[in-house]
Amino acid sequence: MPKESFLQNRIRGVGFALKGALLLIKTEASIKAQVFIAMVATAAGFYFDITTTEWMFQIFAIGLVLGVEGLNTAIEKLADFVHPDFDAKIGFIKDISAGAVMLVSITACIVGLIIYIPKIF
Repeated sequence: MPKESFLQNRIRGVGFALKGALLLIKTEASIKAQVFIAMVATAAGFYFDITTTEWMFQIFAIGLVLGVEGLNTAIEKLADFVHPDFDAKIGFIKDISAGAVMLVSITACIVGLIIYIPKIF
């Protein structure tokens, strides 16, 4: 079988990434909630006509939350696969992963407040 070209390899990689993103959105309640919040924030951005810079911060915050949430899900699934029974060390790892999501989510909320509070009041 001939070796794939660089471009073919990249296209396959993008396909796997899209499949993973769709699996996250279809199967994970936390991602569904985050995607809903992202859609509300996007609608608010259009409604309040936020600036290009505000859009950049908002999109970055949304992407960061979704990306870290996806990594958290992957860590949890891997931990459950490797050690399906309760284990304090696995619990510690999962707690740290969830904590990372919380920190990014709080930061994203602060970004949203900085953008929207002046527009609302």
